[in-house]
Amino acid sequence: MNAAPADQLRLLDLAATDTRRTQADAARRNPPQAPRLRELAADRQALARELGQRQGTVDDLQAELRRIESDVAVVDARRARDNELMRTTSSAKDATAIEHELASLQRRKDDLEETQLDLMERLEAAQAAVDDQQAVITAASDEYALLASAAEQHIAEAAARLEQLTRDRAAVASGIPAALVTLYDKLHERSAGAALVQARTCLGCHMMLTGSDLNVIRQAAEDAVVTCPQCDCILVRTPESGL
Repeated sequence: MNAAPADQLRLLDLAATDTRRTQADAARRNPPQAPRLRELAADRQALARELGQRQGTVDDLQAELRRIESDVAVVDARRARDNELMRTTSSAKDATAIEHELASLQRRKDDLEETQLDLMERLEAAQAAVDDQQAVITAASDEYALLASAAEQHIAEAAARLEQLTRDRAAVASGIPAALVTLYDKLHERSAGAALVQARTCLGCHMMLTGSDLNVIRQAAEDAVVTCPQCDCILVRTPESGL
């Protein structure tokens, strides 16, 4: 294929625009916040499971504390009954039995109250653990919301850039012969599409051209469309190419 050197030179603008379009599309598809968002999403289930376990400990302790409180109430009721019997009995034998039972009930109450105190301390610590875990979950949720918002803004900005660059590309391509653009597009599927030759190097693949390749390019007509033997992109020649 032959094309005017000026048209071949315009391919560099097309290639540069396509590079920026690729970058904008990559930014749209992969915002920088995405890895952390995926990490937070993966952690969410583990955090919730840990919270459930800690809340289960609180629930168990509360149930046990209610049982102890119920037992204390039963002991208090029996002590009140025995004290009433003590006031009304006229039997020394009965009074002695009641005194023994009251002493036993007092020991029972002391044991229950000691257990109750221990449960209350454990419950306080367990509730603190729940609160700590809830704080972790809240912080993670807040971070997720903040990052998600930033990611949405990043995606929107990248999409806007991509849309503008697509319009820019159409404008650039309209000034280049259609056949040359078609060839460029075909080559761009697997290479830079078009690149400058500078200091005997293809800037598409950054490989230095061999002596035999340089001879072929030197002998090509000025309007001949030549391609890089390494990456197959169109080689745009200028006075700075070192040919």
